[in-house]
Amino acid sequence: MQRLMVIGGGLAGCEAAWQAAQRGVPVDLYEMRPLRRGPAHVTDRLAELVCSNSLRGAALENAVGLLKEELARLDSAIIVSAREAAVPAGGALAVDRDLFAAAVERRILEHPLITVHREEVTTIPRDRPVIVACGPLPGDALAAEIDALLRQAQDDTHVAPHDTDVAPHDTGVAPHDTGAAKHDTGGAGAASGGVTLSLSKGRLHYYDAASPIVAADSIDESQMYRKSRYDKGEGDDYLNIPLDREQYQELLHDLRTLERHQPKEFEMDAGAVKYFEGCLPIEEMADRGDDVLRFGPLKPVGLRDPRTGKTPHAVVQLRKENAEGSAFNLVGFQTRLSWPSQKLAFGKFPGLANAEWLRLGVMHRNTFIDSPRLLDASLRLRGHDALYFAGQITGAEGYVEAAACGMMAGIHAARQILALSPVAVPRVTALGAVVAHLQNTETHDFQPANVTWAPFPPLEREIRDKKARRGALAQRALDALAAYAAAVAPSVPAAI
Repeated sequence: MQRLMVIGGGLAGCEAAWQAAQRGVPVDLYEMRPLRRGPAHVTDRLAELVCSNSLRGAALENAVGLLKEELARLDSAIIVSAREAAVPAGGALAVDRDLFAAAVERRILEHPLITVHREEVTTIPRDRPVIVACGPLPGDALAAEIDALLRQAQDDTHVAPHDTDVAPHDTGVAPHDTGAAKHDTGGAGAASGGVTLSLSKGRLHYYDAASPIVAADSIDESQMYRKSRYDKGEGDDYLNIPLDREQYQELLHDLRTLERHQPKEFEMDAGAVKYFEGCLPIEEMADRGDDVLRFGPLKPVGLRDPRTGKTPHAVVQLRKENAEGSAFNLVGFQTRLSWPSQKLAFGKFPGLANAEWLRLGVMHRNTFIDSPRLLDASLRLRGHDALYFAGQITGAEGYVEAAACGMMAGIHAARQILALSPVAVPRVTALGAVVAHLQNTETHDFQPANVTWAPFPPLEREIRDKKARRGALAQRALDALAAYAAAVAPSVPAAI
């Protein structure tokens, strides 16, 4: 039997390896750390969460909540591990990132059919099944190899030149932002320097960011209150910092005037930085209007202060980063502000005057391919029999979406190796919605996106109430998933 090669030990790669191995296919999983560490990594563990510790909403009326449930019902190593490592987060699924990575790594390392290779892959074999799940920051050599493959796919499938390029590769973050900071040391994993590939126009890239993390024992909680929005979850899963109108206006002024890390020329597209709209830097939101933040990450709705009985003008939320509650993440505060600027602006928040910043916000550019024109519905590169892509490099944005891609690619590749007929993912499921985004050839400006309800086919009967309608969509999806799960179920007993 052929062995499946999976490149990348992140969420997509681990999920792909797990799904294939559970179906009896031997897997070689390659991860370059610790020999070489990417600019966003801090540890050497598989499935490290490099940005937020949240996997977002858990309710089935939320598209990503439905996606998580679908993954769980298909024995997802990522979602099962996340639920084991969960920390209180209201209506969201957030995890202790160390416990989460440890749980995923244990499952992978203990599986008798998975062999983990700690080495960097610089060439992609053409003579064996491969899943490329390198994430959005591949190394220079691998990025060049991917570019060569995409150019070949362009030639083989007659795709227009401007629709085939990966971004000029960026192996670093902004100057002196070389990793997730710990006590301002820059953390582990400095950037190795950037390489600009020689490509035609139509480069595909966007910026992604990480929010600051503060030590719990440096917070003055007396100036905050514990509450989840609308008392979801345990009702007190978040620390909330209320801001009055003057404090909010001062924050806007700081975000608009304090020093920012300036992008390099090769990081620009037509003279401007192209951001992922679902993860905008907080200063970019401030630039767009006075009330953008109050209707976004600082929205006070559902967060009435129990001490006063009033709803603040704006609210800064802090979410637990670990099970012990020794660290908190500033929700939605991804930023390009310089580190001194962040300390100055965020240190003005009530209760954070003496904050010890375990990580300050960092930002880096991510790479993705033009999936609608390059991949088929099985996430296989057009013109290639057994070369799949999975995870954020496809343009599926988000932890859960990356795992979903890994699952689908792993199942497709395993069935191909086992000479089993392909089984399409049901269009009405959240998994199907992820595929629909990656197959949307109607757009000429393909961009990464989280899973949403938009790609779901409409119900046969109209339901006006939004919550009821989404509940019906979720039930339809889970009904369809049951048949799919039976069709792709492992034909060999589970190894663990």
